[in-house]
Amino acid sequence: MKLSVVIPAYNEESAVRNTADELVDALDGYLGARIDGYEVVISNDGSTDSTARIVEDFAGAGKYRFVRLVGDEVNRGKGAAVRRGVLASDGDIVLFTDCDLAYGTDVIGEALDLFRKTGADAVIGSRAIHPKGYEGYTAIRKAASKIYLKTLARYAGFSLSDSQCGFKAFRGDLCRLIFSSCTTDGWSFDFEVLMRAKRSGAKIEEMPVKVLRHGNSRIRLVRDSLKMLGDVRRLKKTLAAEEKGRQA
Repeated sequence: MKLSVVIPAYNEESAVRNTADELVDALDGYLGARIDGYEVVISNDGSTDSTARIVEDFAGAGKYRFVRLVGDEVNRGKGAAVRRGVLASDGDIVLFTDCDLAYGTDVIGEALDLFRKTGADAVIGSRAIHPKGYEGYTAIRKAASKIYLKTLARYAGFSLSDSQCGFKAFRGDLCRLIFSSCTTDGWSFDFEVLMRAKRSGAKIEEMPVKVLRHGNSRIRLVRDSLKMLGDVRRLKKTLAAEEKGRQA
């Protein structure tokens, strides 16, 4: 089984080399018994700093022989970056996580084990079902996050407890099929991916995860939550129109 790890990167010059080091060490090391091969696809989202140049300097050589760079000179959003990386992948399992590796690397092995144990089509990280999943969050941020995630998920029509968790993994063929139909470039891309996965009949398993590293979030809870509600409304209309077109 080959694993593809997709890392969206926007202005990550201070972190991207260390991230590649940590991933490669894990994938060459303790994860080696779980996989036959791997690739790390770093998807540059029009970074204005040295992110792309740094990756170009080390990718494809030595210990980084299975690391490669894809991307665009234009900043289009996290959804576009993840989509670009997924569609460039060829793994039997494709997972994506943020460049700060907020959940560490042990979760990768845990996700692979869960695929084997359950026969899932997707394994989705959830802070909500981990007893310490929100450790380090302020009380206000923790409460607000839980409320808005529940509201958005209910409106989107699925019961997943943490749709915006930055760690998700899919069976490769399904992942590439879903992303080939996705159009959401911004933060709401997770909703489109999960809504399309649900519509496809995919078996989705949630996995408890804990944030190990708290970076500087680019999300503004109130503003982006309202935007996400609008995006979900648009997505529901789009998917309904697609379904109607298939039945015609």
